[in-house]
Amino acid sequence: MTTESEQTHWSVAGLLELFDVQPDGTNHFTGGTGIAGADERQVVEGSQVLAQSIIAVAKQFPEKSVRSAHAVFARAVAPGPPVEFDLDVVHEGRSTATAVVAARQGGRRCMTMTVLADIPSPDVIRHHLPRPDVAAPADAHVCEMPMAGREVRLVDVVDVNSPDEVGPPELYAWVRYDPIPARDDLAKALIAHFTGHLGISTTMRAHAGIGTSQAHLSVSTAPMTLTVSFHEPVSWSGWLLYTHESTQVGAGMSYVRGAVHTEDGALIASFTQEALIRPLRSSDTAIEARARL
Repeated sequence: MTTESEQTHWSVAGLLELFDVQPDGTNHFTGGTGIAGADERQVVEGSQVLAQSIIAVAKQFPEKSVRSAHAVFARAVAPGPPVEFDLDVVHEGRSTATAVVAARQGGRRCMTMTVLADIPSPDVIRHHLPRPDVAAPADAHVCEMPMAGREVRLVDVVDVNSPDEVGPPELYAWVRYDPIPARDDLAKALIAHFTGHLGISTTMRAHAGIGTSQAHLSVSTAPMTLTVSFHEPVSWSGWLLYTHESTQVGAGMSYVRGAVHTEDGALIASFTQEALIRPLRSSDTAIEARARL
């Protein structure tokens, strides 16, 4: 979950610049982490590193389009030192290509991403999941997740962090960006970035007395995997609707599936998230809250 204080000094334009990792040798890219938030939390969002990996693979296979990315967040990335992206090209053919991306910081491997790219072909058949019939952005509640150039509104939810606001384990978030990237890879990176933000809140919403305001203080939470599939073409204007549905939670892990629709109903992406939701161990309290998972 991205909190208000973590995003105070961020902007969409700055985020897109951060996503745009640069080549630094054969099958190797480097990128920044951005700044720590106002509360100096020392953990970089996993979806941010996933977004950077999408850009790295898009640059590795410039004739193809990134179709899906699956990330496992094994170790936290800290703000400050650069992140290195090592690409293992599994296959590069005429139609498809696959690469495994290892994200490292300070010589330690932190995250692994498997990315599929392809050359889109004409339709043989076509259908898609319809956009949910929910309240329009104008009728939704403003969500305080400040980032210059980004606006978030939640359907039927006033305070997404509250342990007292209980409802079904689903969450609908309208998101509007300015600027909207013209580059296909940056547009996909931006879509992927927000898929990691509200999954844990969606799961907690169904349970009274538990909320993301307790994360890292009395409850240990962290996204552990994130998978995003992009449906061609990826283009939009105005608002996007992120749908989240938590289908299971137990044994310390939650599972959320979701979709991203344009305001006029086109399905442009689907995603899933597995996340850790566990009691905060006594050993964790010895770690500063800003560095806890």
